[in-house]
Amino acid sequence: MDFQLDIIKDKIEIFEATTINELEKKINEQIVHNQAILLAVHSVSHQMYVSEEGKRFYSAVVHFKAT
Repeated sequence: MDFQLDIIKDKIEIFEATTINELEKKINEQIVHNQAILLAVHSVSHQMYVSEEGKRFYSAVVHFKAT
């Protein structure tokens, strides 16, 4: 029986929240989790959307790469 582990080299995650603080908290939690598998933040892209009712929605795409 062969057992082979593959190393994750790239990982892209998408986050959504209704406040910028909540979005930042979600991203920071995932950074800690990904450090355990030797991934670091390579780039971050973020956007804000305002609905017709005036509600704000925040999203971010975080690209993690192997260290």
